[in-house]
Amino acid sequence: MMAEPDEFARRRAGQLPLDLAGAPSFDDEAFLVSPSNRAAFEMIAKWPDWPDPALLLVGPAGAGKSHLSAIFQRRSGAVSIDPAAIASPLRLVSAPPRAAILDGLDAVEDETALFHLMNCLRESGARLLLAARRSPSGESFALPDLLSRLRRAPVVEIGAPDDDLIRAVLEKLFRDRQLQVDPGLVDYVALRLERSLDAARAFVRLLDEEALARGRRVTRVLAGELLEAMQSS
Repeated sequence: MMAEPDEFARRRAGQLPLDLAGAPSFDDEAFLVSPSNRAAFEMIAKWPDWPDPALLLVGPAGAGKSHLSAIFQRRSGAVSIDPAAIASPLRLVSAPPRAAILDGLDAVEDETALFHLMNCLRESGARLLLAARRSPSGESFALPDLLSRLRRAPVVEIGAPDDDLIRAVLEKLFRDRQLQVDPGLVDYVALRLERSLDAARAFVRLLDEEALARGRRVTRVLAGELLEAMQSS
C-alpha cells in the first residue's frame, strides 16, 4: 500500500475530529428536501400561519435543524436569541420583533428568563421557533410553567437523514468541489457514513484534501481508508 502522508497518519492517530468543523452553506437552495425533513420544511414555509405562536423543531444533531433555522430567519427577519444568555424581555418591548429564533433549547439554563421571553413574544404577536434535540420533558426543565408552555407548542420533527438524502447530499458536495466520482463510490460511502449532514460535509472535504495531498484521484480505495480512519479515531 502506498505510504500515507503525515497529515493522514496524524488523523488516523486520533486527530481527525479536529478537522470536522467545515463551513456548511445554509442557503435556501442548499437544503435538500426528503421524507425525513419534509414536514419540518413545509411548516417553516407556512410562517406566520402556525397553529401556535411557538413552534418546536426537534431532531438529532446533524439532521439539518440549524439549516432550517437559518432559512426561517431569512424569510421572517427573526431576531436570534442566545440560549446561554437570554436577554431581558424589556429590551423587546419598545420594538417587538415579528419573529424570533432560539437554536439550542437544550442549552437553556435560565428557565425563568425563557418563560418571560415567551410570554413577551406571545403578547406582542411574534412567532418563536425553538430548535432542540429532543422534546421538552420534566427531566430537562424544572420550571412547571415553562414546561407547560413548551408542551403546548406544536412539535415538528426532523429525522436523521435517510439513505436517499445522504446520497443526494454527497452528490451535491462532490459537484460543488468539481470532483468527478463513480456512482458506486457514492453508494459505498452512503452506506457506511454516519447518518449526519455534518459528517457528510466533513467527509467530502477531507477526501478532497487527502486526494490533493497524495496527488491521486478520488477513488473507492481512498474513501475506504478515510472511512476507516474516521471510525477508529
